[in-house]
Amino acid sequence: MDRKILASAAFFGASAVILGAFGAHKLKELLSPEMLTSFETGVRYQMYHAFLLLFVGMYGGISAKAKQAVYWLVTLGILFFSLSIYLLSTSAISGINFKPIGFVTPIGGLLLIVGWFWLFVDFMRKKA
Repeated sequence: MDRKILASAAFFGASAVILGAFGAHKLKELLSPEMLTSFETGVRYQMYHAFLLLFVGMYGGISAKAKQAVYWLVTLGILFFSLSIYLLSTSAISGINFKPIGFVTPIGGLLLIVGWFWLFVDFMRKKA
């Protein structure tokens, strides 16, 4: 499981750097400042959670059950939260109306929060 978590962390981290560079260099010319800020929020949260997955994959003090739960919650959270923001913020240049999927963004955010909370509970259950 640790290998899968670490590989996912590396993928999400690398793709966040690529998307951030794309946003800074190409989308800057094409998007309104508000949409660019929204796109950057998706990138930032993706990178934060890539670091979280890296930690979860490397730290031995997390139960196997918690690692698996946090992995899936964070992975789905990144996909729902960041991907929906990418699509919504670039809809003006893609010509596709992604507003109907806008409800997915807060679900992704909730999944990320639950992942952090699950990790917190796992830490609190550990005996000193």
